[in-house]
Amino acid sequence: MNGMAARLDLDALDFAKGNGLVTVVAQDAVTGAVLMLAHADREALELTLATGFMHYRSRVRGLWKKGGTSGNVQRVVSLDADCDGDAVLARILPAGPACHTGRTSCFGAAAPAADAVGALDRVIADRAATPEPADAKPSYTRALLGDRNRRLKKLGEEAAELAVACADGDRARAVEETADLLYHALVALRALGASWDDVRRELAKRAR
Repeated sequence: MNGMAARLDLDALDFAKGNGLVTVVAQDAVTGAVLMLAHADREALELTLATGFMHYRSRVRGLWKKGGTSGNVQRVVSLDADCDGDAVLARILPAGPACHTGRTSCFGAAAPAADAVGALDRVIADRAATPEPADAKPSYTRALLGDRNRRLKKLGEEAAELAVACADGDRARAVEETADLLYHALVALRALGASWDDVRRELAKRAR
């Protein structure tokens, strides 16, 4: 079992408060998206620790392994109790959608884009997927997506402006230029069929 998950002390959890259960919040360890909320008893968490895959306890289904029938298993990265000991944050690597409806998250489309960069990437993806009327002036994002030379030129310009701000020791401008560079980098990635989640996965892989 992953050493990070093994640090969860089951004896420190307050199962009595929830009539034998604790609340479990499952979060994608790569994207940070909140995927689902469920419950687990001691047996479910013991199995989770032993196997490295999330197990839950439902009042209706009883003891169950997530993805046991669908294949959408959840590999554990870490388990951490909250300050009261009656809830657990499970950071996981999902093999498929967490929701029985087939959605990535039980909390809808907002959850995968809960952070500012994820939200920006989602806007860029929407611009790329939704054509504008022929008689409308294209948005800046669509204009960049449609013009390879322009987006590459802007990418280089923003990188240079960030370098100058850093060289000048200008903190405020460096923050602004980083935001500009990140936006243009996301547009360039989207033009290649890549996304912010791909970058997250690469960073997670390097961290491991």
